[in-house]
Amino acid sequence: MSLWQIIQRLLPYVRPYRRLVIATLLLTLVGSLAAQVNPYVLRYTVDTVQNMLNRGEGLAQGWRLLLGISAALLGKEIVNTFVQFGQKYYGEKIRISVSSTLAQEAVGKILGYRLGFFSDEGNQTGKLQTRIDRGVESLMKLVQNFFIDILPLFANAVVALVAMFVANRWVGLVALAILPLYFWLSYAQAEKLQGVRRGLQRLREEKNHGLISIIDSITVIKSFVREGYEADKQADTQARLTGAQLTTRKTNFRFDGLKTFVEQIGMVLIIILTAYLVLGGQMSIGAIMFHILLFNNVSAPIRQLHRIYDEMNEALTYSEGFFAILDAADAVETTGPLRPARVQGRFELRHVDFTYPSGTAALHDVSLTIEAGKTTALVGLSGAGKSTIINLLCKFYAPDQGDLLLDGQSLAAYDTHALRRQIGLVLQKNHIFKGTIEENIRYGDFTATQEQIEQAARQAYLHDQILDLPKGYQSDAQQLSGGQQQRIAIARLFLKNPPVIFLDEPTASLDAIATEQIKNSLDAIKQGRTVVIISHSLAQIVDSDCIHVMKKGRLVESGTHDELYERRGTYREIFDASARSLNIERLAKTMADDGDEVLDTAL
Repeated sequence: MSLWQIIQRLLPYVRPYRRLVIATLLLTLVGSLAAQVNPYVLRYTVDTVQNMLNRGEGLAQGWRLLLGISAALLGKEIVNTFVQFGQKYYGEKIRISVSSTLAQEAVGKILGYRLGFFSDEGNQTGKLQTRIDRGVESLMKLVQNFFIDILPLFANAVVALVAMFVANRWVGLVALAILPLYFWLSYAQAEKLQGVRRGLQRLREEKNHGLISIIDSITVIKSFVREGYEADKQADTQARLTGAQLTTRKTNFRFDGLKTFVEQIGMVLIIILTAYLVLGGQMSIGAIMFHILLFNNVSAPIRQLHRIYDEMNEALTYSEGFFAILDAADAVETTGPLRPARVQGRFELRHVDFTYPSGTAALHDVSLTIEAGKTTALVGLSGAGKSTIINLLCKFYAPDQGDLLLDGQSLAAYDTHALRRQIGLVLQKNHIFKGTIEENIRYGDFTATQEQIEQAARQAYLHDQILDLPKGYQSDAQQLSGGQQQRIAIARLFLKNPPVIFLDEPTASLDAIATEQIKNSLDAIKQGRTVVIISHSLAQIVDSDCIHVMKKGRLVESGTHDELYERRGTYREIFDASARSLNIERLAKTMADDGDEVLDTAL
């Protein structure tokens, strides 16, 4: 993106604060005029003092001059203090306000994107975070540079340059001749660093993503004693980042030295020319200091330009990634007009194919029906496509081919938010938000009363455990065990009370007793609802009204438990393997022996 394109993108965000912008511009104009007071006062002072000395006058005759000069400079400083305060305050207010708006829009956009957007390799958590944070930060530097730094500096430079031309056109031409060379050096510097900056951006994103990955995986890293391996990976990334940073600094130092040299050449030329004109009787001695101070006002933006230009080019680099997030129109979740008060819950998949954004083919020509008000189980080995079907039914993804129907209507025709409000989803690993237990359960229904929250916790067999905690329902939910966090997710489901329920390994993190308790609760809530369950637990699936068996992304069998078991197909293989893993024969023998003992005792 060019600088002009970025400014155009920022204008809609700045426009609501146009009054502040106008006020800043007016203050800038006043400040630029006030900045020229010193050269004029100094020239007048030097020339007047010289004339007084030529007339043989001393301090007795010069006190009025000193008072007048002091009053003029003091008044100028008072005005300049208010002007600078206004410039910085208004500019900072614009910067903070626009920054808040940009950051919030990025959050709003991300919340509206489909899951496929986050599955893309370029949109991993650390990379997105870096792109947003550095993008907003860089854009705000651009706003700050423009309203707080560049405008005052260049206004001062323009007014000072005009004053130099008015005083003497030759001196003005010398000052003007220096500027193009300096600007050309700054442009060459930016061009040379453009590719390096993009590399820096990618490396920073990679570093942040790697750090987040380490924190998320710290238990696994320590269990496999891979601290050294992970440290070496990060060190390699850091070494490449350091090399890119040193290249940037070396280039900056080289060009900054050249620009400083050009600026000093200009100063020397101004001194030589003004001294020549003074000796030739074409200007007074005070004019030497007058032009030197004016040239200092002209060169002030030049001295700051390398910093400002550097930050602006950084804004050019990071703004592309930031606006790419805002402009990802193809990532926006699709929705439809249908908003039924309550869905029946009959889903149909007709010849559905689906491939994840990563390129992994998950479903191939899948056709199945999920009857309303009944419990349907999806069974298969890991990677068979079970969870993918639930993702499609929730409209997290759209199929590549085929049709998805709900109650006879295309699933795409349903309003996405209205549909999801009628679906309860419990996953194998559910996210627990930062906050209290009460806040996490209330996520299922923000209008719920405390009594309803406690009732949902009781249904999830969590209430008594919560009461045992020092802070009860106000305890930190993220500090609970994995099983307790799973119960919070199930309590959310009870609180939401939806007509359609999707359960993806809902008791995977629970012990045997808790699993039995939750199964009883789930059996109660299943009544009259459409339930789709994925589970490796035999007890969770054998009572299902219909079982669909998946294998390598294809539907291979459908029927009840008894029907499928008698076919001696894929389901029989999975069931027998599960039974062996549970050591069913030993368990059955133990229970049988226990039954005989009870019978003997009774006799």
